[in-house]
Amino acid sequence: MNESGQFTSIGVAAKGHVLTVEIRRPPHNFFDVQMIREIAAAFEAADADPAIRALVLAAQGKAFCAGADFSRRDEQGNEPRTGAQKHLYKEAIRLFRTRKPVVAAVQGPAIGGGLGLACMADFRVACPEARFSANFTRLGFHPGFGLTATLPRLVGAQQAALLFYTSRRINGEEAVRIGLADMLVPLEEVRGAAEALATEIAQSAPLAVLSTRETVRRGLADAVEAATERELVEQEWLRRTEDFREGVKAMAERRLPDFAGR
Repeated sequence: MNESGQFTSIGVAAKGHVLTVEIRRPPHNFFDVQMIREIAAAFEAADADPAIRALVLAAQGKAFCAGADFSRRDEQGNEPRTGAQKHLYKEAIRLFRTRKPVVAAVQGPAIGGGLGLACMADFRVACPEARFSANFTRLGFHPGFGLTATLPRLVGAQQAALLFYTSRRINGEEAVRIGLADMLVPLEEVRGAAEALATEIAQSAPLAVLSTRETVRRGLADAVEAATERELVEQEWLRRTEDFREGVKAMAERRLPDFAGR
């Protein structure tokens, strides 16, 4: 696989049959359309390379991905318009349509859309310091990035509803307990453990892995695409509410929001 400097938000490096895709926007690794587009391009290139059999999605800095960058919103707390969100989700769906197994190395916070990115992977390796949160309702917003399809699939409908409604943040131990993460290792071992798991996958027969994965994940990409369409509709009207503005303001001020229900 070509490892040229064609990317600005990520880096790629192949070792044996494993490709590591590293998010390079430390410390928080906030995402935007460009970053998701680059990750999708790297995954699709891996699909086209028979030498690559599994991928690791990792990140520089203290966070895996802390979600969208709120510093780029306007003074009223408004997000980019729905058109921008559509472009983002279109790129995200590309990730779900790639064919090779992905192991996410979650060494820190995976928040909001960053949790959605982690849930895209087949497996998640975490550490006690990792933090997982679908924090949308605490912002007065609707979950996105296909999480309404992916999170219940991983932890069950009841546990997903609990995480959605409360916006609570859970650590690595709790994530493993409920099935959101698959392995728990010390912080300094997260990347190595993810690479070891990807290598173990790569040692299986590649055609059989692809075939099995296609069966196991059958319908997931279509479900995510349908979910994002619904998520966009709900996000659009919630974006115009006073509660959303208060949620964003409260987060910036590091305080509990005072929602009015309008």
